[in-house]
Amino acid sequence: MDTSSLSSSSLWRKYKPLLLLLFFSFCFFSGGILARFVSSVNVSSTNIQTTHAACENWGLGFQEEGKRPIGNTSIDDLKKYNAYYAQDTSKKILYLTFDCGYENGNTPAILKALKKHHAPATFFVVGNFLQDNPDLVKQMLKEGHTVGNHTFHHPDMSQISTRESFARELDSVAALYKEITGKSMSRYYRPPQGKYSTDNLQMAKDLGYHTFFWSLAYVDWLTDAQPSHEEAFDKLLSRIHPGAIVLLHNTSKTNGEILDELLRKWENMGYSFSPLSKIISNS
Repeated sequence: MDTSSLSSSSLWRKYKPLLLLLFFSFCFFSGGILARFVSSVNVSSTNIQTTHAACENWGLGFQEEGKRPIGNTSIDDLKKYNAYYAQDTSKKILYLTFDCGYENGNTPAILKALKKHHAPATFFVVGNFLQDNPDLVKQMLKEGHTVGNHTFHHPDMSQISTRESFARELDSVAALYKEITGKSMSRYYRPPQGKYSTDNLQMAKDLGYHTFFWSLAYVDWLTDAQPSHEEAFDKLLSRIHPGAIVLLHNTSKTNGEILDELLRKWENMGYSFSPLSKIISNS
């Protein structure tokens, strides 16, 4: 019989095995291609997650009252990058630091309390603080304090991947400080918000900086939700420990009001105050 005269049903019956074979072959190969595509997407996602995992927010785990908390990274690991969060010591020494984002009237009271207790401190400043408060910066220097680098624009430095951009944030602060004081700025650096990566720490080290995190801080930076004196003392007295780097914010009204009493209470607990340079020399 001429094939041209075959009906559709006859054609289906005749070529059914071949058509089914072609159909299942197509499904098999297309499935493999799809699987490889999904796998590549998963690998890409993993790489993205790994990249982000290299960036950290500095954090602490408090174990026992009066004992040094555990940080994201150990003291020894940080030393590789000339970085610190506390001193490994049993001596009752404290290192006072203040982050200065802007000035809202509390810094003079802070300076007055520090002077009264002969307590040296390091003020980590950003660009606008330097621009708006040159007299306070000069007073800090005159009264024996150190002014450190908190970057010019206070960005998330862990997202800065090039050394040029990283250096620009620090160099702009150092240049303005020298313009105001006539002196070179101490190469002390604190990452904004405690956000960092090991690449950043290496960049800072390559630029000659020492990086300082902290081992004691509390939520004092919310100007419209300031802690009470009692809340501040509860955190700052119970968590103090030998070799602590203390982080306070100059914008805090509570800090301006309690600092004199806080320093006295720490002194009564047997603590004394040293500059950050002592940590470097003792490392």
